[in-house]
Amino acid sequence: MTGFRVVGSVTRAHAGFLELAELTVVGPDGEFTRSVVRHPGAVVVVPLVDEDVILVRQYRAAVGRSLLELPAGKRDVAGEAPAATATRELEEEIGRRPGRLTKLCEFYNSPGFTDEYTHLYCATDLTRAVTPRGVSVEERAMSIEQLPLAATADLIATGELIDAKSIIGLMLTQQLLERGRAGQT
Repeated sequence: MTGFRVVGSVTRAHAGFLELAELTVVGPDGEFTRSVVRHPGAVVVVPLVDEDVILVRQYRAAVGRSLLELPAGKRDVAGEAPAATATRELEEEIGRRPGRLTKLCEFYNSPGFTDEYTHLYCATDLTRAVTPRGVSVEERAMSIEQLPLAATADLIATGELIDAKSIIGLMLTQQLLERGRAGQT
């Protein structure tokens, strides 16, 4: 769709790593404003051990409960490549280091109000990391769970897994493994 362009931006607030901006946009019907949350971006990692996946159960203040999720984190280190951020987050959250990272996809999390852009990887050949776990309060309190990747559909169906980035990552990893099996026959 063409005919839209941002002609102005005013920062309204800063909150930690986030910025709230008010954009002035010109479109086919004239000028309008939109509030947008600026985000540094994120990574999500599907850590595989054979045909199991390592997930974390972490408290999320925004929804007021703990969620079962894939390890993930902000791209908040200046100049750090997404793959390096993925490696750092795995070390911090599950105490493992990937021997191999495979890029699965990239996506906008919720483009209706934020520019958060996520890089999604599958990590294999995991080894123990020397970096201590748990940087944030939530990370220090979270639990680590190893579950069969094949249980993904049941976890979604029962409502145990309701985090979108994790659903995307697990489904794409299942497809990756199925393609690999098909290539072996």
